[in-house]
Amino acid sequence: MEHTERLKVWIDILDPGQLLFFEQIANGLKEHDILCTSRKYGEISGLARIRKIQPVYVGRFGGKSKEGKLRASIHRMGRLIPKVKEFGPDVTISFHSPEAARISFGMGIKHVTFTDMPYAHAILRLTLPLVQKMLTPYTIPKKLFTVHGIAAKDIIHYRGFTSSVTAKRVSIPHKLPFARNDKKNILVRPDEEEASYVTSTNTTEIIRQITKKFDGENLVILGRYPDQITKIKKIVGGGARVVPMSSDGKYLLEHTDVFVGSGGTMTSESALLGIPTVSYNAVPNHVEEFLVKRRLAVREMDPKAIGGVVESMLESGGTPDRAKKILAGMEDPIEKLREIIESD
Repeated sequence: MEHTERLKVWIDILDPGQLLFFEQIANGLKEHDILCTSRKYGEISGLARIRKIQPVYVGRFGGKSKEGKLRASIHRMGRLIPKVKEFGPDVTISFHSPEAARISFGMGIKHVTFTDMPYAHAILRLTLPLVQKMLTPYTIPKKLFTVHGIAAKDIIHYRGFTSSVTAKRVSIPHKLPFARNDKKNILVRPDEEEASYVTSTNTTEIIRQITKKFDGENLVILGRYPDQITKIKKIVGGGARVVPMSSDGKYLLEHTDVFVGSGGTMTSESALLGIPTVSYNAVPNHVEEFLVKRRLAVREMDPKAIGGVVESMLESGGTPDRAKKILAGMEDPIEKLREIIESD
């Protein structure tokens, strides 16, 4: 497509996965002027430094409580408004950001959102009635989103996932949390326990069982929040390294023998890279279901059985050839996005 008009594009980034995703989207829209905003939220700033991205930080994550989330959102909107007004965007792009949705609606800015999370009911109710278009993976039925106030005609499917976009990025070498020896590297990612869409899981017991079985290997647990890290350290003792996520996940996965995740973005990225991947499916979703059906990941939710699955994967290895073929067949949504934002 031939571009005739230079647009001002505001991209709002709320978490580390979105940072990686929108890095690729922004690279595909280089002919336009882009303002990237984000918020103080655990792993975002560290990952941004590794990826050499410099978003404008406005506000912070509100924590686990509903009141905390509400106050943080209201405060963030108040601080965002003058920055957005000064930039004067023609279009907003987000991953169902409530602040971006409300501000764009109030200021009459066209808003295009991505999502692959039909289970995030609270966030979708706050955003989908206010956006003009939404892009989502082709495996997710439109009816799961129309119930939240967006018309089916405004939902655009693309043949890919958030993780299929981020998995194609260039990884950046850095110091790894694994010990340098000939032992196996096992990486465990706890679930997003402070997110509004997560209820209860067996994560704690899963970590306990894996630590008990593999205390002789290089076992690393990537915590998400300071309180979560403190709690997990008490559970594992000296049987594993518990660290905050301060790595480029792709580079880390490239040095991992088995990854155990909650079924979210890092789980699907691991599977699409052909890393032996176990999902304990803390938040059941269509992307994880696709990966399990295609035998790129194994789902195991029983804490007592998960150690045996990991052991089997250490022996058998991953599925790099199948993963490479499936990943290569996935669509980059940038052209569909470009058509939307450059149309009247």
